[in-house]
Amino acid sequence: MKKSVLIPLAEGFEELEAVTIMDILVRAGAQVTRAGLTSKTVLASKGTQLVADCMLEDIAKDSFDMIAIPGGLPGADNLMNSQLFNNMLIAHNKTERPIAAICAAPKILVSNGLARHHVITCYPGSLADMNTQDTEVTDAKVLESGLIYTSRGPGTALDFSLFLVEKLFDNETRQRVESGLAG
Repeated sequence: MKKSVLIPLAEGFEELEAVTIMDILVRAGAQVTRAGLTSKTVLASKGTQLVADCMLEDIAKDSFDMIAIPGGLPGADNLMNSQLFNNMLIAHNKTERPIAAICAAPKILVSNGLARHHVITCYPGSLADMNTQDTEVTDAKVLESGLIYTSRGPGTALDFSLFLVEKLFDNETRQRVESGLAG
């Protein structure tokens, strides 16, 4: 059975993170759904346009094995300010399935209280204006805290994506995908 992953795309997402996560998960055999927050054609933070498979509202009731959130600004802020996406994340978390967030995206988990009592990492300074009193924030490249997986930013996107493959599938699948990248 294929593992399913939702990757939400909001205007201003970080393209390197989103595309790396998508590519690596697809190579592993995951069914990746790219969902646009306000449009199917989504403009990334550096000007790249990506076409989503569907709109987030069209799959709001669907279930996924994992939600993987790319960072970037204002993409992470746009998702954080979406009640629809917040509701989806909270419902997903209640089913005890993993949520992955990279770069500025962990701020969404902090704002929802989903990072409470977890250890997370994020892009330096992205949580500066947020209350992280009940969350331990470190400068690790990739972190696992329960079913919350976080990573620092574009420079850690490949390591993070391979980590997600291992968590979603197994170490053997990660090794297969990783060896295919050695070229």
